[in-house]
Amino acid sequence: MSSKERPTLGGTRIKTRKRNIAEPLDPAAFADAVVQIYLDNAGDLELIAKSIESSDLNLSRYGDTFFEVVFTGGRTQPGTTKPDEGERHPYSIIDCEPKREIILPSVIYIQKILRRRPFLIKNLENVMRRFLQSLELFEENERKKLAIFTALAFSQKLSGLPPETVFQPLLKDNLVAKGLVLSFITDFFKEYLVDNSLDDLISILKRGKVEDNLLDFFPSAKRSAECFSEHFTKEGLVPLVEYNEKKTFEVKLKEMKSALTTLIAEEADITDVIETVKQRVKDAKLPDTEVVRVLWDVLMDAVQWSGKNQQQNANAALRQVKTWAKLLNTFCTNGKLELELMYKVQMQCYEDAKLMKLFPEIVRSLYDQDVLAEDTILHWFRKGANPKGRQTFVKALEPFVNWLEEAEEEE
Repeated sequence: MSSKERPTLGGTRIKTRKRNIAEPLDPAAFADAVVQIYLDNAGDLELIAKSIESSDLNLSRYGDTFFEVVFTGGRTQPGTTKPDEGERHPYSIIDCEPKREIILPSVIYIQKILRRRPFLIKNLENVMRRFLQSLELFEENERKKLAIFTALAFSQKLSGLPPETVFQPLLKDNLVAKGLVLSFITDFFKEYLVDNSLDDLISILKRGKVEDNLLDFFPSAKRSAECFSEHFTKEGLVPLVEYNEKKTFEVKLKEMKSALTTLIAEEADITDVIETVKQRVKDAKLPDTEVVRVLWDVLMDAVQWSGKNQQQNANAALRQVKTWAKLLNTFCTNGKLELELMYKVQMQCYEDAKLMKLFPEIVRSLYDQDVLAEDTILHWFRKGANPKGRQTFVKALEPFVNWLEEAEEEE
């Protein structure tokens, strides 16, 4: 007998993997199960939240359907907000009264659900976006409830509802044209401002990327500053009207400054520049004081400053004043505006170290070019109200003021 070990068959047992058999979608059965929870708990949202938490409902698969049941009482037909077949419950957001104290518990209830199941945030976005894009399918009273819910959701900082989810879907041409969006957004503004400041509202509008184009919520025939003011004043939202007027003013002022900067850089004919400014002032109804400030800013921004060389800086500034004196003269039409220009020069020289010593030279140049009158300079010297660098500038201007007073006495 051989002592050698007999050979044996070797190998690896191969396990056969069972096929993953996908369970067919059945949103109707899921919706019925959620509805039954509402009915079993008689609409008590606290008990409903606990029942949903302890249930084996496949929320990850039917998240959209879940929020359809929350908002409308049951499943909605695909692509619409119309009720689909199946059981419904009467405790939905759409079925309740359009009052904040009635709708707020639903917001808090959804917040609880989202904290426990954060993956549902995307589903809430999906359903809200679909509903807002389909406002025409809701009754007026139902749209009001959606607006109140949305405002309360932002007030409560409801997870999963970023502003762009709300505002961008609203800007559908057909919804805007019918006035549905304006009605919705008005209800939203009024409700949100009950508990929040205008600054909070503006912050939301900025995040929603609609802060600069609120008129887009108005039908095209009413897309004007006058209609905006009239509508929201009538609705009791005067702070919003004042904010929009200020915003519009700032935009128009910025546009004028940009246009003027281009003309100055291109060394356009001074007559053309004056006419352009006049037209923009007329169209935008800009205050004279703001125009004077912008003119000086643009003229000085166009100067090529040479760093620490005081004489070159002085020459550049005085050359600019002389070149565009006619432009300044056109809009400094009275003592008040001349004084405003002096304050503007004072502030620029105070804030820019390289211009600190140029104040008296610039004032003298403006006087020589008939932009500043003697009375204006003397008033500033004796009673000027702006304290920024005043003592330094008064002392520097004293020799020129003495010369003016002596000349006045001789006359």
